[in-house]
Amino acid sequence: PPKTEAQLKKEAKKREKMEKFQQKKEMEEMKKKQGPTEVKLLDVISPLPDSYSPQYVEAAWYPWWEKQGFFKPEYGSISEPNPRGIFMMCIPPPNVTGSLHLGHALTNAIQDCLTRWHRMRGETTLWNPGCDHAGIATQVVVEKKLMRERGMSRHDLGRENFIQEVWKWKNEKGDRIYHQLKKLGSSLDWDRACFTMDPKLSYAVQEAFIRMHDEGVIYRSKRLVNWSCTLNSAISDIEVDKKELTGRTLLPVPGYKEKVEFGVLVSFAYKIDGSDEEVIVATTRIETMLGDTAVAVHPEDPRYQHLKGKTVLHPFCDRKMPIVFDDFVDMNFGTGAVKITPAHDHNDYEVGVRHNLAFINILDENGLLINVPPPFLGMKRFEARKAVLQALKDRGQFKEIKDNPMVVPVCSRSKDIVEPLLKPQWYVNCTDMGKEAADAVREGRLKIIPDHHLKTWFNWMDNIRDWCISRQLWWGHRIPAYFITVNDPSDVDGHYWVSGRTEEEARQKAAKRFNVSADKISLRQDEDVLDTWFSSGIFPFSIFGWPNETQDLSVFYPGTLLETGHDILFFWVARMVMMGLKLTGKLPFREVYLHAVVRDAHGRKMSKSLGNVIDPLDVITGISLEGLHAQLKDSNLDPLEVEKAKQGQKSDYPTGIPECGTDALRFALCAYTSQGRDINLDVNRILGYRHFCNKLWNAVKFAMKTLGDNFVPSEKAQVSPGVSDRWILSRLSAAVALCGAGFQAYDFPAITTAIYNFWLYELCDVYLESVKPVFSKAEEDSASQRQALVCRQTLYTCLEVGLRLLAPIMPFVTEELFQRLPRRRPQDNPPSISVTPYPETDEVRRGKHKRGWQILTYMQMMKQMHFLPQVGNCENITYFGCQMFSSWVFGDVVPPSFFFHVVIVLLAQRGGGPSDGARNDCGQDDPFTQGRLQPDQDSC
Repeated sequence: PPKTEAQLKKEAKKREKMEKFQQKKEMEEMKKKQGPTEVKLLDVISPLPDSYSPQYVEAAWYPWWEKQGFFKPEYGSISEPNPRGIFMMCIPPPNVTGSLHLGHALTNAIQDCLTRWHRMRGETTLWNPGCDHAGIATQVVVEKKLMRERGMSRHDLGRENFIQEVWKWKNEKGDRIYHQLKKLGSSLDWDRACFTMDPKLSYAVQEAFIRMHDEGVIYRSKRLVNWSCTLNSAISDIEVDKKELTGRTLLPVPGYKEKVEFGVLVSFAYKIDGSDEEVIVATTRIETMLGDTAVAVHPEDPRYQHLKGKTVLHPFCDRKMPIVFDDFVDMNFGTGAVKITPAHDHNDYEVGVRHNLAFINILDENGLLINVPPPFLGMKRFEARKAVLQALKDRGQFKEIKDNPMVVPVCSRSKDIVEPLLKPQWYVNCTDMGKEAADAVREGRLKIIPDHHLKTWFNWMDNIRDWCISRQLWWGHRIPAYFITVNDPSDVDGHYWVSGRTEEEARQKAAKRFNVSADKISLRQDEDVLDTWFSSGIFPFSIFGWPNETQDLSVFYPGTLLETGHDILFFWVARMVMMGLKLTGKLPFREVYLHAVVRDAHGRKMSKSLGNVIDPLDVITGISLEGLHAQLKDSNLDPLEVEKAKQGQKSDYPTGIPECGTDALRFALCAYTSQGRDINLDVNRILGYRHFCNKLWNAVKFAMKTLGDNFVPSEKAQVSPGVSDRWILSRLSAAVALCGAGFQAYDFPAITTAIYNFWLYELCDVYLESVKPVFSKAEEDSASQRQALVCRQTLYTCLEVGLRLLAPIMPFVTEELFQRLPRRRPQDNPPSISVTPYPETDEVRRGKHKRGWQILTYMQMMKQMHFLPQVGNCENITYFGCQMFSSWVFGDVVPPSFFFHVVIVLLAQRGGGPSDGARNDCGQDDPFTQGRLQPDQDSC
């Protein structure tokens, strides 16, 4: 039976207690393991558990890594130059609006893999963490929380008290986000963690504004902005969702009991002054006709040439409106005549500027009508829509209404319909900065990967508009600008603004500007705050103490790489490049890698109302369907959205989400990553990679038993005379080459495929099975002993190098297994796999033996043939065939058992052999038919 709300809340509290208990347990484990490296090595002498358990493996490694300082650049030295170079990357600071989702997990999986790879290459490495205050997003979330829990608005609390409430939220959610990042294995230097409203970063934001304002790059102007009547604030383009409609549609709008009609085109007539003629125009926003100040037609439209110099009469307002001729009009669309509302439409605004038209604002900040005749004065905008339509019908000037496909701008935060509104705001002049940013890419100083994003970059930069940076909010960096009152000023804006680090500094600036004594100056600081992207735009250098000349700034700025999703290429990446060049004279990074955007398994955008926003911790530890439902209870969704989300969760996760572990999640995310635009992430596929972890676990368990307690690895990997040994080492060498090339090219699917194929198909399914008979006969004679010793050395090399190959992607399980392997050179024993050198191609020498090539030729031939009958005695027939082929080609050098396991694996991959369990159930590319692991002859 379904659980009651009380039961669900009780379970949620129980889970919260369990999580705190788990954290406490981890801290206790950490204390046990915080001694010298030898203590940790002793701690893993106990036998491996029978089966792989993510909870066991991932319980205490992270606190130990952090305690040992592996994640800090000072683990090496930052005071002396490192010949291997420096790798520096800052995290895209997540918003403190709530918990991380799988999109964040993808970003951090990629970034941590890159960071760990560079660290293992011996570079001085810094991955800098932080969180973003996310002005408008956080304010909206906290406002909803206040209204839901206490029935209060921010105005009821007042600005100062409301800000305190937001800080409480930030402290709670910021800790949660950092906890999630640690659970994901992110090797961040936590001693350098920062928040965009920390004093150090706030000072940098203030300094950036003042410098750019003093230079004239930041200025104040009255222009059209995206306005949310619900939020009473301007919003950025990224906060505007484009809702496509195919025709007449009723949409819910905050503040209206009934849904509002959109997706229709209303035609009506304006009468020509002094004539019986009329001009028919059409609009999707009929209420805006109250702010019309002209009608525009194309200069070459023959239908209207006789109307040059004429005016039309507004039916409700006592004004005559000119007919203007402008080539922005499409004379083939509709009647070829367009109503012009300069104060409420972006295109009309440009026409108004060109023709010096009147700008009449008919909406206040709350969406109520102003500057209109009494019948409409004070009406809500969409109530006025109905009233204007009826009034036109009453006057006989209404013509028709019909369906019209259109795009409706919706505020992503409040779900309100966005209105273009004339407001005085602060702007950044981006013309010169945009050109510099475009030139940096054209000249090769900044590289954008993949290069299909270059078109978008140049389109934005070459056609850039000035950036509105002011927001009418309470949460954020308050703009350090002051309005001046000097005796009896005639100007009310623009010239009467100064910026300053303090009110006194602003007062002195004002006194100097107007040549009066400071005591004649009155100041009032702007109530607005800065756009979140302004502080984010200086993040790469503000985190290091800019504008002060700190050691970190000199060592780590500019950074090496910026890795993020392609959806914020303009909103964040472009702003960082422009601000970095403007304020420091340097690019903030040399390369930009843009990954695809995560969608759900059905290709839908992640949305809380769809129930497809998944906390990565729920994938790591598992969660029941009831647990997923309980999380919705604590969200800000309205009851209808909660029910919709529950249905989505029930459809996608009918039995909940099984425990997958961090390593499996990271591997899956990297395997999914493509250099395209979208990733359709199926959470159920991640479970397949947990099985892969189990395969690694069993392989090392078998190896430890086979190697024995007294095994001593040779100081260097050696090439064995045995063909099977030479073959597996050649495959290892190929995997090393593929991984190195993959990291260099940011080709993560190539890396995961190479590692997966080597471990699963080549090492576990072929080589390990083929050498089991060798180990079973090891004590029969001296020749068998020598052969077993060679195989042990080969097996050790494969395990040790294979774990290091995998370590950047699966840090927990590789650390657990690596700690249990003996070392080649105990005298320079690395304490952790995370600071062990990453394998290079010259480390595992390639064998060059024609028999190795013949093995692969035979394997490929077997892949392409239905060579064996489907009979119950398949294994015996297969072994007989392998024995004959082995004798015919290799004599006695290659054991028939080796070929037997090759054939069984290949048949299993085709679904035609007895070992169906070896089939790749995780959707990986086939190692042979896809060509990714095709070697040249020398690799064999």
